[in-house]
Amino acid sequence: MPSSELQRINAFVSAFARRQATRAVDLPGGFAVYDDAFFHSRANNQVIIDTAVDPEALPTIAEEALGHLPHRLISVLDNEAGLACAEPLTQAGYAHSIYAVMLHEGPVPAGRPADEADLDVLRDPLTRRWRGLLPDVDNEVIRHLVDRREARRRGADIVRFISARTEEGEVASWADLYADPVTGTAQIEDLITSEAHLRRGYADAVLTTALRMAADEDCSTRFLTADASDWPRQWYERRGFSTIGHAHCFERG
Repeated sequence: MPSSELQRINAFVSAFARRQATRAVDLPGGFAVYDDAFFHSRANNQVIIDTAVDPEALPTIAEEALGHLPHRLISVLDNEAGLACAEPLTQAGYAHSIYAVMLHEGPVPAGRPADEADLDVLRDPLTRRWRGLLPDVDNEVIRHLVDRREARRRGADIVRFISARTEEGEVASWADLYADPVTGTAQIEDLITSEAHLRRGYADAVLTTALRMAADEDCSTRFLTADASDWPRQWYERRGFSTIGHAHCFERG
């Protein structure tokens, strides 16, 4: 059985997706979320599976829910369900990724502070980041991927954008913090450092500030997700995070 911490985290993720969406539709095993303003954003237009589902039926369920979109994203929050869904979905043409759900344990570390920022401050570094990752897409896609952050303000009672700057004032690293003091749950999301400022402590400043802000809101369940097969997972482990579960993402298009 999943731990109580993992159950609380999965409930938070589901609630955040529903609150952020402009429209949600219940489906067998979960729900679909939509936001036409960010049509090109997979995270804003996806299927989320958070209860038991028939793995063989899931490709059809997703097609009916997302058939009007040029892309498909299915997030399966439970590890056993994700593993069971992997074969039918990969046979249907989906790429499969596994993410570690990582819980922060122990005291909040000390470190140099970062600052809360607004979207206007982050727009330029976000645009450069996405343009570097997706050099062939048009400007509308990039705009959706940048501006969708504004919709995240609907997802939780507390949503903060955090950034660390160079001495010259350039944004070097940034992340989101979503917090729900009622359940004591907080998520750190999209911690990114621009390539020009790697290995200079900016990400540590952002992470430490996010953890401190979460603790100040009495959120004892502080978590993030990281690609289970990529190096940032080890970086987070060295900073007090441990893996307590896994979530699965399936993408196509």
